[in-house]
Amino acid sequence: MNDLNKKKKKKKDDYIDDGRVIANMNIDGMPRSIIRRTAFDEFGKVKEEKEQSRLTKEERRRVILSVILSHIFFMIMVFGGLALFILFCTKVWFK
Repeated sequence: MNDLNKKKKKKKDDYIDDGRVIANMNIDGMPRSIIRRTAFDEFGKVKEEKEQSRLTKEERRRVILSVILSHIFFMIMVFGGLALFILFCTKVWFK
């Protein structure tokens, strides 16, 4: 019994975290972890400023219209499916 406990303790003591990052798991757009660790490819790197794209008034209107139309299409699909289900229930299932 005593040998088993020593083996378990030995396995736990073998692992030592040296703080290195083997694989960069940073993904653009995802929130950063609470713990800040630098990956290998970030050493000495200067942050690049991303170019901000400005939309014209016409492009902005098109984007807003496209979003509204996509939401309307989605609502029609959902309510159409619900209407077909109710029709199926009244004509086939409940007979």
